[in-house]
Amino acid sequence: MIWASGNAPIDLNNLFITSPDRSGYIRYAEREGYPRNVCAWIKGIYGALHFHPDIKTVVAVTQGDCSNTQALMETLMLKGIGTLQFAFPYNHDSETLTREIDRLARDLGTDRPQAEDVLHRLEPVRALLDRLDDLTWKENLITGYENHLWLVSSSDFNGDIGRFTRELTEFLSLAEKRAPLRETVRLAYIGVPPILDDIYTVAEIYGARFVFNEVQRQFSLPNREGGLVEHYLAYTYPYDVFRRLDYIIAELERRAVHGVVHYVQSFCHRHIEDLIIRKKIPVPMLTIEGESPGTVDERTKIRLQAFIEMLEPTRKEII
Repeated sequence: MIWASGNAPIDLNNLFITSPDRSGYIRYAEREGYPRNVCAWIKGIYGALHFHPDIKTVVAVTQGDCSNTQALMETLMLKGIGTLQFAFPYNHDSETLTREIDRLARDLGTDRPQAEDVLHRLEPVRALLDRLDDLTWKENLITGYENHLWLVSSSDFNGDIGRFTRELTEFLSLAEKRAPLRETVRLAYIGVPPILDDIYTVAEIYGARFVFNEVQRQFSLPNREGGLVEHYLAYTYPYDVFRRLDYIIAELERRAVHGVVHYVQSFCHRHIEDLIIRKKIPVPMLTIEGESPGTVDERTKIRLQAFIEMLEPTRKEII
């Protein structure tokens, strides 16, 4: 809908976390009055908008993502930044979602048929992301971090569909010529994308590799039957944890995963879901918590190493 309106989307999470001054964004938000015990992503987004005044309008997902988004939106309104709202229906109701899509389209100055045209234009690049994921878990040619980076970028295609498509095509062409990776323990990463830079490389040092990135894969919309409404009904991230679990468990089996790393963000309401996920996941699971941008601390490295060593005897060949 944003592209259909003649604008370009910028994922503020990506803008924050890739900035060389991301810690400065957080400090700015705290100087403005944001409490310390608020998620660093929210403070980072607030800071990113201050340091990128060219961004004039923010679409705030007030239901289905972060519980702090509404308060963030209100502080942005206080600063005179334009805000539009979108809410995924918790009950997964198609009529409610249709109304939300149509309302946001009107607010952006477009309509659903124009947005459907863009949706179809994105199909080739989404097919390339399908290929990227297959090369990760089927053919063992792509690292977990590379998989994460490309998939997380599909939330906005870095604001330029054409350039993203060209760069991804070139990357896949090179990756297909690699020798297969040899890590013996296959991990799944579930939960929000990490604020920690090196969680993927640390796992590889200890002989494991992430072959599934749950939320990042959802950003690429792997289930694409029907139109805009059907695409976003199949998008598991904004709905209840049990829909996510159905998808996760099916992928664990399909990808022959030995163990799961559940990443949780400090001060995030989704942290509570860990107690549900822990009871439902059919393979061993390690929960890792992150708070501020940076690297994995020594204690977490030890826990991750011990987890991987525990899984080593349980590995099995891919069918």
